[in-house]
Amino acid sequence: MSAPGAASAAKDKPNMPHVLAHSPKDNVAVVVVEDLKAGTKAFGVITENDTTFTIDVKDDIPIGHKVALVDLKKGDTVIKYGQDVGRMVGDGPQGRHVHIHNHKTKRW
Repeated sequence: MSAPGAASAAKDKPNMPHVLAHSPKDNVAVVVVEDLKAGTKAFGVITENDTTFTIDVKDDIPIGHKVALVDLKKGDTVIKYGQDVGRMVGDGPQGRHVHIHNHKTKRW
């Protein structure tokens, strides 16, 4: 039997964030708990100003990966840390997983 994951621990502690955005300009947030599951109403914090938000997660998303905070379309710029960190190469609706399958750097 495995120990409860951090996602369930975050659910038990309402002030423990599931996701972090760095800037109010960000259109993605980073998952900061293990085993974030589809169907979770994730609690998030914008670290630049300590404001909070929630996002309905629609995919299982591993720790360190991103979740779309808004509907992102193919070609859209991804904003993280308040900066351009690449473009969408596939759609990423709000609440969906954003990673290498639908997000690439603009450098290559």
